[in-house]
Amino acid sequence: MTEAPAKTPKVPMAKAITMGLRRAMEADPKVLLMGEDIGALGGVFRVTDGLLKDFGPDRVVDTPLAESGILGTAIGLAMRGYRPVCEIQFDGFIFPAFDQITTQLAKMTFRSHGLLQMPVVIRVPYGGGIGAVEHHSESPEALFAHTAGLRIVSPSNPADAFAMIQQAIASPDPVMFFEPKSRYWDKAELDTDVPADTSAHAIEVSLHSARVVRAGTDLTIAAYGPTVTTALAAAESAAAEGRSIEVIDLRSISPIDFDTLTASVQRTGRLVVAHEAPVFFGSGAEIAARVTERCFFALEAPVLRVGGFHAPYPPANIEEEYLPNLDRLLDAVDRALAY
Repeated sequence: MTEAPAKTPKVPMAKAITMGLRRAMEADPKVLLMGEDIGALGGVFRVTDGLLKDFGPDRVVDTPLAESGILGTAIGLAMRGYRPVCEIQFDGFIFPAFDQITTQLAKMTFRSHGLLQMPVVIRVPYGGGIGAVEHHSESPEALFAHTAGLRIVSPSNPADAFAMIQQAIASPDPVMFFEPKSRYWDKAELDTDVPADTSAHAIEVSLHSARVVRAGTDLTIAAYGPTVTTALAAAESAAAEGRSIEVIDLRSISPIDFDTLTASVQRTGRLVVAHEAPVFFGSGAEIAARVTERCFFALEAPVLRVGGFHAPYPPANIEEEYLPNLDRLLDAVDRALAY
């Protein structure tokens, strides 16, 4: 008789990431963490809480408030065989490191004809919904997805966060790991039998595979990170009106698992893409274009996008008017189904 996989009590996403970081650090002494206030404080969201005590200041490094310096140091460490995991305290603070990320980290392997690998992970708490002040709620993933050489992923739940952070650290390429701040406290059980081996093949689901999280026949909603929960709520609400909505958790933004997505659209004939970032030139635009190319004769309606507005992120007291909420997503579903 096969024993059931060991389960932990329900844990929030933030804690699941902590557990994944711990597992990766135990498996490989070359893994080290770098960031502002990640040591004694445990990070502003306490994701690295307890790791300084267990692994010491040589592997959990409190850095100065200098994002460009953090990434420049990480590039040098990667050249020397380490696997640095850098925390950007908030999404809006990543821009001082934009040059290091896009002109150095993303291109170093190509520039060296493959001689230099860059196994660097950049953890980016991103997105809104927590009532934060200016420059603390942006969703800049499309800016980096435009840059070849970077892998970009975003978990939507604790189980994925636990597995995906280990896979990201195991990758030989730089991975930007976008963590949805508004989902840090969402809880779920974890399968703790995930192998301690952090090789890319040790975990069943690929880092860049999309997942059908709700089956349906009338329309597909594609989302990632914070908007997956909203998409599932929209599907549940639509079901009460007799509409069958399929929800795809993309999980990866670069590369995108278009095979899973287009297979869904071939079945449903309609697609709505949701993300918190502005719709204008956002990742949804690339998804809409690719799906239209691949599924033109299967589509019963235009691909619709729901996301932030083409405006700076607003003050916290009106952010709910900016974010793609349930009503806006259901409106897009209604419009697509009206064709």
